Amino acid sequence: MGLTITQKADTLGTYRFILVRFMETLAAWVPTSPELEVKTLFGRHIWVLAQHADAIGHRTVELRAKLHYDRAPQPPYLSAMKMLQEAAASGDRIAALYDGALPDLARRVQDYLAHTDTLLDAPTVDILRRVLADLDRMHADRAEVSAKRADLRADAARVNAITQAFAAARELVEYREGVTT
Repeated sequence: MGLTITQKADTLGTYRFILVRFMETLAAWVPTSPELEVKTLFGRHIWVLAQHADAIGHRTVELRAKLHYDRAPQPPYLSAMKMLQEAAASGDRIAALYDGALPDLARRVQDYLAHTDTLLDAPTVDILRRVLADLDRMHADRAEVSAKRADLRADAARVNAITQAFAAARELVEYREGVTT
């Protein structure tokens, strides 16, 4: 990847921005989701996302950015996030987040890890590995709730549109300086 310190901070700031917005999305959904199991799932995951946003926010200081630095992703990704936020039915919310948005974020984090120097960027690698582990656990939590509440069906077309919007957002990070590869 060949990212500079500034570009690494921008990448982590973008991940933090996304985690915070996903957390805020879940927080907005809790009072409007009638199912107790869904409220509990979302509530637990608000806390998980907050922990990771905090850890990344502390890491950005070590990369010469401000504490809890965040950076908005590129416009296509922001549009996908807006589509996610607008999901209204609990089944749509669950499917769009856990089958679309979070796997897309995990893929992007995995790509970062595959291209970074694990020794020179060890603190970031440790944080992002924990993020990935918890994203897997969140997906397992979702599967458990879905097994208990088979009535929470999603509108496949709506969820597919959201998932495709995340996938279509090719570039994620808006760097303050050019990327060298």
